[in-house]
Amino acid sequence: METGSAFSLTLRPDNVAVITIDIPGEQMNVLRIDFADEVRAMLCKLRENPDLAGVVFISGKPDNFIAGADINMIAGCQSVEQAEALARQGQQLMDEIAALPVTTVAAIHGPCLGGGLELALACQQRVCSDDEITRLGLPEVQLGLLPGSGGTQRLPRLVGASRALELMLTGRQLRAKQALKMGLVDEVVSQSILLDSAVARIMNENAPRRTLPIRERLLTGPLGRALLFRMVEKQTRRKTRDNYPAAQRIQAVVHTGLTQSDTVGYDEEARAFGELAMTPESAALRHLFFISTLMKKDPASKAMPLPVRQVGVLGGGLMGGGIAYVTATRVGLPVRIRDIREEGIHHALKHAWQQLSTRVTRRQLTVAQRNAQMASITGTTDYSGFGQRDLVIEAVFEDLALKRQMVAEVETHGAPQTIFASNTSSLPISEIAAGAQRPGQVIGLHYFSPVEKMPLVEVIPHAETDEATLATAVWLAKRQGKTPIVVADRPGFYVNRILAPYINEALRCLSEGEPVEHIDEALTAAGFPVGPIQLLDEVGIDVGTKIIPILEQAFGSRFSPPETIAAILNDDRKGRKNGRGFYLYPAKGGKSRNKRADPAIYQLLGVTPAAQQSAQAIARRCMLMLLNEAARCLDESVVRSARDGDVGAVFGLGFPPFLGGPFHYIDRLGARTLVAELEQLAERFGERFSPCQALRARVQREKATGQGNPEPQEGV
Repeated sequence: METGSAFSLTLRPDNVAVITIDIPGEQMNVLRIDFADEVRAMLCKLRENPDLAGVVFISGKPDNFIAGADINMIAGCQSVEQAEALARQGQQLMDEIAALPVTTVAAIHGPCLGGGLELALACQQRVCSDDEITRLGLPEVQLGLLPGSGGTQRLPRLVGASRALELMLTGRQLRAKQALKMGLVDEVVSQSILLDSAVARIMNENAPRRTLPIRERLLTGPLGRALLFRMVEKQTRRKTRDNYPAAQRIQAVVHTGLTQSDTVGYDEEARAFGELAMTPESAALRHLFFISTLMKKDPASKAMPLPVRQVGVLGGGLMGGGIAYVTATRVGLPVRIRDIREEGIHHALKHAWQQLSTRVTRRQLTVAQRNAQMASITGTTDYSGFGQRDLVIEAVFEDLALKRQMVAEVETHGAPQTIFASNTSSLPISEIAAGAQRPGQVIGLHYFSPVEKMPLVEVIPHAETDEATLATAVWLAKRQGKTPIVVADRPGFYVNRILAPYINEALRCLSEGEPVEHIDEALTAAGFPVGPIQLLDEVGIDVGTKIIPILEQAFGSRFSPPETIAAILNDDRKGRKNGRGFYLYPAKGGKSRNKRADPAIYQLLGVTPAAQQSAQAIARRCMLMLLNEAARCLDESVVRSARDGDVGAVFGLGFPPFLGGPFHYIDRLGARTLVAELEQLAERFGERFSPCQALRARVQREKATGQGNPEPQEGV
């Protein structure tokens, strides 16, 4: 056996070489360029062995193959040329693996992503375990990059251009059976026989190999290929709005490889990798990756989490049902739902059943697994079963008296150690805890809708919340698959506070006569997942505007909505939920392909709709209101760090990821640029745009250090 720092080589009696990847001191295997020499030495030794039957690559880690390449290598590159050279070194190593004169097999268990999958693609065959944790994918696009070690060239030839583009443009990760169906792997087996199966494929020269399906073969011709790339480009532009340059480069590099030669394709891949690595979009996306990874390791408190064995949920509505579902299915804890009406319990249970049944349909769960998870969710109209709940999450109406009543009832019917967590979106936790017997065990856990999809949770301790309660709330949120940020107990907390001026400004544009669709299109083109007007319709106009008076009372007139908006509220317009909002909704059961604003909105506002401002100008107004408020939040310690502020904005309200979050974007613009733009807008539209003191102080620091962008930039 020959051992290196991360790779070890064993020659079996049957002359099959096994190269085991196990990076010392690391939980996950990641590829680094400084491993190249030791791998080359092993490959050289193997080429010199005339009796060699084949080579198996396998991981020595218990739960992962290779999670990708080390992103820090890219962060260390200072130029396009350095990043391009990095890609070429990766390509050369994969070429040496592919050129081995014997059968090579990648034996995959656990995540096989990015550079890990590129190594597997360099092998002639791939076998993977049927374990739930096994995932295969090329997620580089999510970092503003493309696969740089040959993946853009090998994957289309293996699975077809259509499937390869779909994987690379979305970064989607495949389960074992999906990978087998696609032709990405040759066999799926139990982990216990993974190595034996890989060796058997080497010894059996007639082992069956998968071929491209007819549809993919049709797309390999000039006509089919041209049609495919036209369609893919159209879909990509619609989704990315040209804000993510990696998507366009992936298509171009794949097309080059398929229409020209391997050599040209690899050359173009390395060049594109180098150029993309230096783009501000990639820098922003890598920033998000780094800080969100750090947050997963951050306990947020020095105290140890308290044991949580059973959870209660108050309220069977959309939020309560979602919280119960993620707690039961992801944390694996029994959940008891309490609602004053049987209908509420039925609604929550139906929601969980539909979610689980969808996973069964997609073959992510067996029927038995669904039934077992469903059995862990129960309901009641009283407090039976709440005596042993270690943590109760309240998700009732936004009414202070009602929430205080919930605290009192849980303290009466619960256990002495029961933690009370409120899913309030606006009410101060200190006021909810007022009168509590154990205020140290009261905390806020603000989820976002829909709970099973939105990744953020705001954790809100009040002045008397003890550290163990905080640690436990953060622990639970992480186990639910969420990214928690700890925020101060101030009106609106963080996400809603920076969202409110953004939406208010969109409403002001509307009251000036800008068409609904024009406003929403401006912000989606700027990178938001939905426009602010549509967002109000989706969350409910009544819910979305309820927090505005609270913020206005706390922080003054900059949170005042346009006066004309009262006419919309007085017209019983709640949005999609009652079919009356800013947009028209089809009758129940009907379908609408295109969103169209309700003309009655303009009549209520007393305006004639006409696009007077450019989309860029509208986006700038809304975006800069958000950035200004975010700077205030950091200055007031509403968020603990710029890191938390960036993650909260991107994960909580859909701030454009390619901008990296409000504070990363402020750093990129430079405070001088931002303050100059805000002052221009304040002169034109009013004092609400006045730059906050935190930004002005940052300008002084930039001048003192010679940092920042001295020239104002147009738009966002």
